[in-house]
Amino acid sequence: MANVKLEDITVKYGDKTVLNRFSLDIKDGEILGIVGPSGCGKTTILRALCGFVKPDEGEVYINGEPMYSKKKRINIAPEKRGIGVVFQDYAVWPHMSVWKNVMYPLKKHKIPKEEAEKRAKFALEQVHLSGYEKHMPSQLSGGQQQRVAIARALVSSDTIIVLDEPITNLDAKLREEMIVEIRSIQRTIGTTIVYITHDQEAVLELCDRICIMRPNGDIAQLGIDHEIIHSPADRYVFSFIGVSNFIPMQKEDGALYFDVGEKIKYAAEDTLPEGPLDMGVRPMNIVFDEASPLRGVIKRFIFLGNQYNYFLQFGNMELRVERNALDVLADTRSYQEGDSVGLQFLDPKYYPKEASK
Repeated sequence: MANVKLEDITVKYGDKTVLNRFSLDIKDGEILGIVGPSGCGKTTILRALCGFVKPDEGEVYINGEPMYSKKKRINIAPEKRGIGVVFQDYAVWPHMSVWKNVMYPLKKHKIPKEEAEKRAKFALEQVHLSGYEKHMPSQLSGGQQQRVAIARALVSSDTIIVLDEPITNLDAKLREEMIVEIRSIQRTIGTTIVYITHDQEAVLELCDRICIMRPNGDIAQLGIDHEIIHSPADRYVFSFIGVSNFIPMQKEDGALYFDVGEKIKYAAEDTLPEGPLDMGVRPMNIVFDEASPLRGVIKRFIFLGNQYNYFLQFGNMELRVERNALDVLADTRSYQEGDSVGLQFLDPKYYPKEASK
């Protein structure tokens, strides 16, 4: 296991600053997910940590030992940092068997043969590939090739592994299986894992903590999944994670009104400032409630197996509502396209209108 510290890292590519005084602490034995839009610097963080890029400023520490420091003129080579890396494209050697792929980094580091074979055997057991030692990559599925890449990373380091979009190229079933496998490996070995992705669902399902990046490379919020979902730092975090509805509102004389082409009174409100704002509400937090005076009209709905997605006309805007399939089956009323339904809004968040610009 290992703790990792990135301190005031600045990385520039030409005139473009990708990371500006970026700092992050990764706890010993945790799975930390780094998620953000394309171009926000996720991969640059990986490259700075692993030593593939030399930061213009800042310091990198693993277990308190400096791996890079501009001030102290320290720059430990990537192969000496003790980090296993799994890339999106697997990077499995096509001309080598599974066994030789996993043994390769051990031979490169001149690990004694008996110890190397012991580590390789253990790594293959962890990813459930025992018995596949003689297979060539062309004989394996995409998911199995990814497991080979993870096994190879495990023999490179049992203290810290960096996963760069490791399941992006897999189908839905394999993605679920690999998430379970990664978590199982981490619990068995206790490896610190840095998981870099744009896949919000995977990061929520897998990671102990989540670091959400802004497009400019800053950290928008760092916390556990419950904090990210239920206490988003701002509108950006709320809109980035999951699907969201933003409904224009107006506060006048201590009351909130929906501003959706017509003015619809919602509730009395003492804490928000007067003027325009937006209500942010998740699709699963909009409930059909026939006792509610707030009405919407169902324009269409889609059945997705475990849930129904409804698209409602609410004033001059469209709302998305998600209902669990079991809740739909238990409901005594069958909702159809064109039906008018009462709406109740649960756990709404309010943001200043200017934040949406």
